[in-house]
Formats: sequence, structure tokens, C-alpha cells
Amino acid sequence: MRKDLDGFFGLAIDNLIQLMLIVTLTNRVAGIPNEVVFGYILPGAAISIIAGNIFYSIQARQFAMRTGRDDVTALPYGINTVSLFAYIFFVMAPVYHETKNPDLAWKVGLVACFFSGVIETAGAFVGDWLRRITPRAALLSTLAGIAITFISMEFAFQIFAKPGLALIPAAIILFYYMSHVRLPGGIPGGLFAIGVGTAIAWGLNLSGMSGYFDPDWSKGIGVAIHPPIPVIGSVFSLIGSEYVWRYMAVIIPMGLFNVVGSLQNLESAEAAGDRYETKPSLLANGIGSILASFFGSCFPTTIYIGHPGWKAMGARTGYSILNGVFIGFVCLTGTMDAVLRLIPMEAGIGILLWIGIIIAAQAFQETPKHHALAVAIGLFPSLASWGLNMVESGLRAAKTTLYSTVTSGAFQGIIPITGAIALSQGFIFTSMILSAMSVYVIEKEYKKAALWAFTGAAMSFFGIIHAYSLTPAGIGNRFGIGAALEFAIAYTAVALFLWLLYIRTRF
Repeated sequence: MRKDLDGFFGLAIDNLIQLMLIVTLTNRVAGIPNEVVFGYILPGAAISIIAGNIFYSIQARQFAMRTGRDDVTALPYGINTVSLFAYIFFVMAPVYHETKNPDLAWKVGLVACFFSGVIETAGAFVGDWLRRITPRAALLSTLAGIAITFISMEFAFQIFAKPGLALIPAAIILFYYMSHVRLPGGIPGGLFAIGVGTAIAWGLNLSGMSGYFDPDWSKGIGVAIHPPIPVIGSVFSLIGSEYVWRYMAVIIPMGLFNVVGSLQNLESAEAAGDRYETKPSLLANGIGSILASFFGSCFPTTIYIGHPGWKAMGARTGYSILNGVFIGFVCLTGTMDAVLRLIPMEAGIGILLWIGIIIAAQAFQETPKHHALAVAIGLFPSLASWGLNMVESGLRAAKTTLYSTVTSGAFQGIIPITGAIALSQGFIFTSMILSAMSVYVIEKEYKKAALWAFTGAAMSFFGIIHAYSLTPAGIGNRFGIGAALEFAIAYTAVALFLWLLYIRTRF
């Protein structure tokens, strides 16, 4: 149980970050009022998170009973971060800015979440086949790239931005899990680190030092019961809306992204020693997203990245239930803001940094040594996507846009920015393709490598990878016949070359 507390703190903090993003971005970017956020979106998210955490905890307990093991760790579960950003910035925000109707923006978001759940549910019936044809290095390298960039680097920056507050608890967490040392009284390392971080934060606050931890108590605690309210009618009433079909170019890839991401996380869990069946895991995933949309949340849920990290902490099945209860409480009572005003996020983000480190290490440790090159190649698309995100954030801070900077030629001779954009588009699929091709080339299975190259050609041709449109509003997907024709031709040429190598090896 003590080890489950460590896992709970890490998973709860991760979930709280998603909730913070929802509260902030839906209002600022899509104009959705707090009444809808706290009255519908968060309670809807709570229902999906509670249901999913209960399912995955039961799944892990049953697996432990069947195998007679006591070291089984439940799959982590929560709101999908990538879909969260995609639906706010590329679905809900455009609808709001065009119509100035926040209610319509919210409801289109509900339908997007619903369709994502449908795609995830359908993916449950082909998931095993996808896992069989995809090398482990291709699945794990994609996760490693995301872990290094979108998880570890973000939190590493936050830690070093406030070293007086965050560096000590982060060091406690990292060294505790690296060494597996037993703390006095057997206190969990995560709990100890958060306690130390919170004590430092309040010490800095009470000493009058600003810029570290300055909670605003002017609004009071703000506790209020927000029961989940079904909005099924709102979902089905807009399925035929022009706004929904206009943004299917975002919704469909995001649904596929969630399916592939879940498969990668299942492979990661198996590499760590816990093999869960694909179909029920993905079904629970899809049903959770559909349930979220039916109760007012616009954001799909997913099997989280990080199972090996939780397992290395010693978390088993209880951490999942604890997380569901805690997140449900803060969403249904409106106390999420109060929690973050009592406990600074910097006190626990070292746990998330550790999760990213474990996943990156696993990609190399749990694949054959001679596949390390394939793992390394699979990191590049994630690095491109993250780097592009950093560039865009910097330009927004400078009160300009990527569109104006690119069209003005300011990047000329400095950064091949169009290459970064192309590599970032559909990066999760590109990572898998490049890594899988590399694995089969290393193994001299050129026919399989050629088939993966043809897959890259097909995805490029229809715009699933590499295709984009750059507008003043940002980077958008561009789907259609010949969407990324140059890449499609290049992948086809590579595929033909590999096919020739295959033929040559047969004679």
C-alpha cells in the first residue's frame, strides 16, 4: 500500500496538470465560461477517469490472481494530453472565433470526443494484429521520444526555473528510485518528497520571498458539489453539423493517434513484465472516451504513458483506485484549485521527470542490443515536434507568429523550419515507420522493410504524415489526394530499393 501511494502521487499530479490545462485553455482560447468548465467538463472527465481507473485496477488484480504474482501494476489512465491540445486549438477555438458561440464550441468538442471514443473502440478489434506486425523497437522508441521531450524536458525546465523550491524534492525522488533505498519508517519516497517540497514552499511564502509559491486565497476555497449531468442529446444533435465534418481532418487522426499510443503503452507494460490483453484494454479506453462525451467532457481518455515508471516505484493496483477517487473528488467538488493552492506543483513534478527517464531507458533496455540504432532513429520525429512547439511558443511570446516569420524568410540560413514542420506532422506514425524499417533492415528482412516504406508512401500521399498547411492561425493538417506527394514519391523509391535488395538476397 505504501508503494501504491508513490504511484498515486505521480499519477494524480499528472492528471491535475491536465485539469489545470483544461480550466485555463478552454476559457482563454475557446471562450468557454467557468460555469460550463466546472459544471459539465470536469464532472464528465471525472466519470470517465473513475470508471477507467476502476476497470484497470480490476484487470490488474485478475491478472495477478491468474499468475499468482504480487508485483502486477495496473495500467495508468487519464486524459489524453495530445488530444486535449488538438481539440482546443484546432477544433473548439476555430469554431468559437468563427461563431463567437462558446456553447457551440463546447458541443462540437463533445462530438469530437465521442468520435475519438468510437475510433478507439473499433481499434480494439485490430489492435492485436497491429502489435504482431510492429517491432517492439518501433513501439517503444516512439514512447521514448515523447517521454524525453513532452514529459521530461518540460518538467526539467520547471525544476531548474525554481531550484530553491523544486530541485530538492526532485533530487529526493530521482535518487530514491534509482537506489531503492529505504527511508526511515518506510515512508514512500514520493510522499516524502512532496512533504519536503510543500514545507519549503510554505517556508519561502511565510518568509516573504515572492516568485516561488504565492497562492491566491482571495477567492476562498470555493467548494461546491457539481454532479455529472448527461448531455447525450447535445452529442447526437450535432453529429451532422457542418462544423463537425469540417474538423474530421483533426478528429480522425487524433482517434488513430490514441489507438496507436495505447498499443505502444501496452507493449511498454509487457516489456516491463505485465502483459494485458489488447481488446479489453482498448475497449475500456474507447468506452471511457464515449462516456466522457456523454457527460460533458470534450477530452478523450487513454492508457497513459509510464507504466514501467509506476512499476519501478512499486505501485501495484491500489494506486489506480486512489487516483480515481482523488480526481473524482476534486472534479465533482470544485476543489481542484484549492488543492493546487495548498501543495505546489513543483513539489511533485520530479515524479513525472522520473517517469520520462524510465520510459526512455526502457526503449533501449527492453529491445535487442543490435536494435539500438532503430530506437535512436525513432526519436527524431518527436524531437522535431517538440522543437517546433518551442519555436512557436517563443514566437508567440515575441508577439509574432510562425506564419509571418516563415513567409518573411527570417529562418533562411538559420533553421530549415519547413523540414521541422514536415517531420512533426503525424510524428507518432513517422517514428514507427522509420524505426520499423530500420529494425527489418538490421535483420536483413528487406521485404518487411519495403512494406513499411510503402506504408510511409501511402500515409504521405493521403496527408496522414508530413503534409501541413501553414496559416496565420498556425499549422494545420492537410489531407487529400497527393497531400504530401514529394514524400510519397521518396518513400516509394526507398521501398523499391529495399524490394530490389530482397530480390537480390533470394538469388
